[in-house]
Amino acid sequence: MASPLFALGFRVKSGLAIAVALAGPAASPAALARVVVELSDPTINATRQPFHAGRGAAQENQAEIARLVKIIERCARQSIDALLGDERFSNHTCLGAGLVVGSVIDPAAVGNPHIRAHANDGRLFRTVMEDALHARKIHSAVFVEKTLGAESARALKRTGAQIARTLGEFGRTLGAPWRAEEKAAATVAWVVLGRGR
Repeated sequence: MASPLFALGFRVKSGLAIAVALAGPAASPAALARVVVELSDPTINATRQPFHAGRGAAQENQAEIARLVKIIERCARQSIDALLGDERFSNHTCLGAGLVVGSVIDPAAVGNPHIRAHANDGRLFRTVMEDALHARKIHSAVFVEKTLGAESARALKRTGAQIARTLGEFGRTLGAPWRAEEKAAATVAWVVLGRGR
């Protein structure tokens, strides 16, 4: 007998991600867990925003950026391994993951150095998540937050009100906090369940 399926949704931020796991089927998903996934080293503050050299300044030292990126890659792998090893998923098979991000803009296209640093941080944390999931043979898809509502309604064939109602049920199951980040993560997990991969 095949093990039940679940999907992961992540709202990726600088230094961390909010994860929500949903069990299938997509027609009647059930909330399994909400977890904060550390993507940085809490003892090394610079790993939260490695492309920044302090408030409002971009990091120019490429050796320092490379050092911090290695730490972030290690943290992401360890955190994804720990998440997938969680006993709540022990009898389930992960179908895939969705990553919600603020933007997928190419940092090279950003003229302002400070805004470019934010774009570099965003791209870094997105890609280390993708790489850590790929290392565990989990397919992931990226979603931009501002288009998530329309994409999820189309993918799930439900109205925004129907999706919001189900998200509210997930929140009641998992308890507080249940903010925009958790709702976004749950939404993409549901979309992944609906896609079947």
